[in-house]
Amino acid sequence: MSDLAVLPGSFDPITMGHIDLAERALKVFDRVIIAIGINPYKQTLFSVEERIEIIKDSLKEYNDSVIVDAFEGLLVDYMDKVQSRVIIRGLRAVSDFEFELQLALMNRKLNRDIETFFLMTGYRYLYVSSNIIKATAMAGGSVEGLVTPFVEKKLKEKFPDAYRKREGSR
Repeated sequence: MSDLAVLPGSFDPITMGHIDLAERALKVFDRVIIAIGINPYKQTLFSVEERIEIIKDSLKEYNDSVIVDAFEGLLVDYMDKVQSRVIIRGLRAVSDFEFELQLALMNRKLNRDIETFFLMTGYRYLYVSSNIIKATAMAGGSVEGLVTPFVEKKLKEKFPDAYRKREGSR
């Protein structure tokens, strides 16, 4: 078995659900690369550099076991570059499965040596996604416990007016 797995995603921002997946993957693999996929057609809230900083802070206790990186292009090409044969993907609900299965099958078609491992998201994070976190923060809502305190601070920096309005209405 491989000692290195890759957990790809946009991580805009990283959530406690992502962190849960990384921690659980580390129970099976010696090292995990958190690989930020750069999609020039996708608008993100945080820059790649900000996401790297946020992820490193969020997983700092695993410095020896977690590598944070970014890649452009095909994931299978990145997998060859880092010499890993294992992709970790999280599943929250049945609706995730169809999309994730399509990705896994396409990756397998492109490189037969790559295996995708699906991990069920921890029960308490089933409803959490980066998009829900951003929408909640944009409206000034609390994301406490769904992201790390550092991520929450960064979100407040991105949406200061929303949080000021919320604080003022209490």
